[in-house]
Order: sequence, then C-alpha cells, then structure tokens
Amino acid sequence: MIRSVLFDLDGVLRHFDAGFVASIEREHGLTAGALDAAAFEPALLHAVTTGAVTRSAWVRAVGEAVGNPEAGEAWGRQPFSADEAMLELADELRAQGILVAILTNGTDTIDEELAGSGIAARVDRVFNSASIGAAKPDPAAFEHVLTALELEPTEVFFTDDSQHKLDGATRLGMVTHLFQGIGELRTALRRALRVD
Repeated sequence: MIRSVLFDLDGVLRHFDAGFVASIEREHGLTAGALDAAAFEPALLHAVTTGAVTRSAWVRAVGEAVGNPEAGEAWGRQPFSADEAMLELADELRAQGILVAILTNGTDTIDEELAGSGIAARVDRVFNSASIGAAKPDPAAFEHVLTALELEPTEVFFTDDSQHKLDGATRLGMVTHLFQGIGELRTALRRALRVD
C-alpha cells in the first residue's frame, strides 16, 4: 500500500527557462551551453549536491570555469517557476491522506527557495541531498527518506524526470515512475494507489 508520494523537484515541480541562460551566454560572448557544462561538471555537481561546497561557491566556480565571473553570477540568479498543475496534484494527494514529499539533489539554499516560491507549503516534507550528504541515485539518499518517514520502500512511490536517478529507489524496492508529464503520472498513480 502506497502511503507516500515522493517527487523530484527540478523538471517536475519547478522549471527553469533555458532561454535565460542562453541570453546570458550571448550577452557575455560565451559558447552556447558553456555555463551549464561548467555547472554540471560531475565532480563539481556532486560536491554542491552533497553539501561539500555551498551554492555561492558553486556559482563562483562556474564563473571561473568559463573565464567570466559576471556571467557566472548572472547564471546563478536564473529564475524558476512552480508548476501549478503539479502542485494541485500534490494538494489532491494530501487530501487523500497521502504524505507528499520532495527529494531533490539540491544546494544549501533549497529551503529558502522553496519557502519563497510557495512550493514548501504544498508538501509535507522536503529532503535535500545537500543536507543528507548523499545525492540520487545513491541508495543512501533514499534510505534517509525512508528512515525519516518511518516507511518501507514498497510504501513509497517516487517520480523523477531522470531514469538514472530512479535507479537507487528501484534497487531498494520503491515503486518508481519516469516523469514525462502529468497525464502519464496521474495514470501511474491511479494504478499504484489502486484508484478507479
């Protein structure tokens, strides 16, 4: 029996505008994709999402990697929008008595970001890899959530827009779903929750 639905954050409950980053690159004469390539370099990304470095240090490192600190700072200010349809789904699940939580590979500023956007108020718990010290798909991140919620893996439904990040949850026995849109997610949830 599913007792909790665990959502990924970026690409699921909130979205960033790729055009914003492209505009910064054009403004600063950078190669298209340079900022994201620097930001998501595996070792640096792992460091910031496991809390080894702060978000501000990450942003500085991005600027240094592209040889343009101003572009890095601008990249670090990119806005995001909450997905209202997904948050309405979270509201519906909570109204049914399902515990709704987020597990994000985030930075040390996630709590502030989610409080300011209103997302935090629409879920029961937020789990952030930077606080946990382990990032998806590391099973340790999922084990932390299970311990905190006092649930068995089979009692949790987890959705993420990255197949790779589902792997740790799948290995533990969670019910998983590759997020590709709210329609398919609703179908998967009905099946998992045995709702007609």
